[in-house]
Amino acid sequence: MNHTHIWRAIDALAARKGMTASGLARAAGLDPTTFNKSKRQAPDGKPRWPSTESISRALAAAEASWDEFAALLAGRDGAGRAIPIVGMARAGADGFFDESGFPVGADETVRFPDLGEDRVYALEIAGDSMEPTYRGGDVVIVQPGAAVRRGDRVVVRTRSGEVMAKVLGRKNDQTVELTSLNPAHKPRELAAADIEWIARILWASQ
Repeated sequence: MNHTHIWRAIDALAARKGMTASGLARAAGLDPTTFNKSKRQAPDGKPRWPSTESISRALAAAEASWDEFAALLAGRDGAGRAIPIVGMARAGADGFFDESGFPVGADETVRFPDLGEDRVYALEIAGDSMEPTYRGGDVVIVQPGAAVRRGDRVVVRTRSGEVMAKVLGRKNDQTVELTSLNPAHKPRELAAADIEWIARILWASQ
């Protein structure tokens, strides 16, 4: 998913309803220029991204779901491919993941566009530690085995079976710092040996 994909999907969403990008913005109760091509680049040439709120309002105006928008992101109007979806409570069960952090016990799937990543799955968020960005019930797309670095949003499973969505802080051979987006939750520092795996969050559907 990149800047071009996002704007292409918005144009396709408008076209499906027989509207221009300006018409879609107007129907969503936004400034009519919100989705104009002139708003997609800053004066210095840097790409501008639409806000999650503006996309959500556009989807409501177009009577479309986030799953449909995800399919448009992939450049087609189809439903994408099936990937496993799991809840955090079940993700804590022993034997649910393989050694890389990919679920082998999931019996439910969700449709997601094929963006070239073979081993991805969906995780339903629980708790409030990542509010306001991720709320309980939001779905994040997770890629086990991807390289992670400080500042990435990640899913972590400990050897005791705890599964959590966090922001990766300092990491070395001895310790790993995990922070929350919700300031009410203090940072946690875990021994590296206590962590089973860390997987990167690629995308979120809110």
